[in-house]
Amino acid sequence: MAETEQQPGSTPEDEAAEAAAGVAFIVPKKEISMVPDMGKWKRSQAYADYIGFILTLNEGVKGKKLTCEYKVSETVEKLLDLLETLDRWINETPPVDQPSRFGNKAYRTWFSKLDQEAEALVSTVLPPEKAAAAPEIAVYLKESVGNSTRIDYGTGHEAAFAAFLCCLCKVGALRVDDQLAIVFKVFNRYLSVMRKLQRTYRMEPAGSQGVWGLDDFQFLPFIWGSSQFIDHPTLEPRHFIDERVVNEHHQDYMFLECIKFINEMKTGPFAEHSNQLWNISAVPSWSKVNQGLIRMYKAECLEKFPVIQHFKFGSLLSIQPAKP
Repeated sequence: MAETEQQPGSTPEDEAAEAAAGVAFIVPKKEISMVPDMGKWKRSQAYADYIGFILTLNEGVKGKKLTCEYKVSETVEKLLDLLETLDRWINETPPVDQPSRFGNKAYRTWFSKLDQEAEALVSTVLPPEKAAAAPEIAVYLKESVGNSTRIDYGTGHEAAFAAFLCCLCKVGALRVDDQLAIVFKVFNRYLSVMRKLQRTYRMEPAGSQGVWGLDDFQFLPFIWGSSQFIDHPTLEPRHFIDERVVNEHHQDYMFLECIKFINEMKTGPFAEHSNQLWNISAVPSWSKVNQGLIRMYKAECLEKFPVIQHFKFGSLLSIQPAKP
């Protein structure tokens, strides 16, 4: 999340290099087409930048409530407007009558609107001197809302939204002091739009591991949400399966918002429909939960070919080997 402002006293050569860099944006494309390519991904600058971004935010939200005070920049406000637009389009695109309960085809109408407008939407968020980055960054926004062929949504789509935010940091639209707002405002609003999409169009979970996965749709809010709880004086992991605790504290904690959504969407005993989370509730401390979830995220999402084969690489998230 380095700042990319011109350093005082920069030479014309620096500025020429900056200008050239501005031209070098490219439309991201898939690079991981076979299982052996996974090594290339794990060694890539994109992997290093992506995991660094996730962990920086994990550190930033540690011990903080959603309702705490933090700076909300103009870029953050613009991102919230963008997400508000996506939400409004759902209202304007009601589900259609169809024989199958799942995968409502109206989702494709909604998606085609985003497909057409994504670049224009992203342009509103970028500083004028980075306007050339819009086509590159817009790809990640389009990838972050699910698949319009299969009408499904999963952790790979969620990763595309984190990649979208990471790119906005790399071009300097989002800054280091936006960290809390990135998670608590922008990502949280994204989650509420995704839940509305999943509900409205009865989206299928992409590559779901069923009862053995952490959650049908999301992963990152469990990581960042567990970090929020680190060193909490009273709430321990064993408390999140208590519905009273969830109802009382979900406005403050992302993790509990996720549990609340699961409770609304699923019936039957929690231990049966969400076995992994049930197991996590037995872990003694939130810092252990947090560390375990980061390991699990790497193993179950970032190191799984079916997820990463869809990831796209451009100039901002590069497939080139990471700088040592």
